[in-house]
Amino acid sequence: MIHVVNGELEMAVNATNTNKHMKNDTISAELKSHFLRLYKMALSDDNFDVLELNMLYHFAEERGIPKSEIQKLLLNPVHHESSIPESLDKRIEYLYDLARMIWADEIITEDERNTLKKYCVKFEFLDENIDTLSEYLLDCVKEGVSKEDIINHINN
Repeated sequence: MIHVVNGELEMAVNATNTNKHMKNDTISAELKSHFLRLYKMALSDDNFDVLELNMLYHFAEERGIPKSEIQKLLLNPVHHESSIPESLDKRIEYLYDLARMIWADEIITEDERNTLKKYCVKFEFLDENIDTLSEYLLDCVKEGVSKEDIINHINN
């Protein structure tokens, strides 16, 4: 389990809590990359809030990934090469998740904002669109706009 203690991150995997009946114990390279980016985003403001941890687990639950798999990934991230999603929809979805992670504690720091912009660049969006895209995603998250509505808006 991952704990936040006095602002410090403490991780321990409880072997008795691992799900031995898990149907799919592997996560694709693309999703591993996504969860590691989400984790980095949560750490980017030097304050890993329990709300951000809960959001990370929520993202895993949305995708049918057990907490134990996320914990394993976070405990051993070094043997993983970063993967960028191929489709525009996936790129927007993942950037939207990053914006949701930023907004989990309802505080947006300059470090978080800059990290989101860095990922917009990494996801190969045009430089002239980076500021607008990142601010649009943060505004949508604050206003509660759904991921589907954002993807539809950008595609039209």
